[in-house]
Amino acid sequence: MRRSAFGIVVWLAAVSCTVQQTPAPAVVGPGAAIVLAAEQSYVRVTAGPVTGLVPERWRAIPLVSDGHGEGFLASPHPRKWQTVDGAMPGVSASWVDATQIGVPSDLYYLAATGPLLSRLVSGPGCRTRRQEVMADHAPALMDGAPDSPGDFVTTAGGVCRPEGGHPTRWSYFIAAPGFGPAMEVGIPGSGLYVVVAVTRDGPAAAERLEHMLAHVRFGDASVSNFVRLYRAALP
Repeated sequence: MRRSAFGIVVWLAAVSCTVQQTPAPAVVGPGAAIVLAAEQSYVRVTAGPVTGLVPERWRAIPLVSDGHGEGFLASPHPRKWQTVDGAMPGVSASWVDATQIGVPSDLYYLAATGPLLSRLVSGPGCRTRRQEVMADHAPALMDGAPDSPGDFVTTAGGVCRPEGGHPTRWSYFIAAPGFGPAMEVGIPGSGLYVVVAVTRDGPAAAERLEHMLAHVRFGDASVSNFVRLYRAALP
């Protein structure tokens, strides 16, 4: 079971860093910038059922999915986003199509709680400043309750100070819907959602990260929708 979950992690990591040579028509801007902050304008990009707001000067490209999911990556230098180690500003949003991969939902819980973003969270010069776990229900097959929904939802943020580079600030959102509330929103059949954003640290960094994460949408649900849904269910 753990080997299968590791395969999901490897596949998702590959999706997060494998990009096409040129932008595909699936990722488009609306033509006009969306001004959400005094210092920054954003444009909405779309890749299948995934959309998001990204700084207008960043290059947005689709992630290669091999039919197992979709997503987008945007960065000033997309090729340098490959390691997701906090050194390069950017944002990526991806999902895993559980109906195509065909493994038990328990494995998505294991993948979500594993080292998906280890370079960002615990790499050299990086540290986590906050984390909020809104759902953590181990599946029954992993010593959870017999009626466990097997879902995991978390957000986190932190900073990186790359050697010889500019300090950055980062945030991420990870959700394995299992049989929990997230199963009723977003993309039908999705086993895993991952959104991660990195920006240069500074006075407006927290605002930029909030805009990028909050406005990512998977189908009919934004990351903000997922967060509100689970916070409302907390005791």
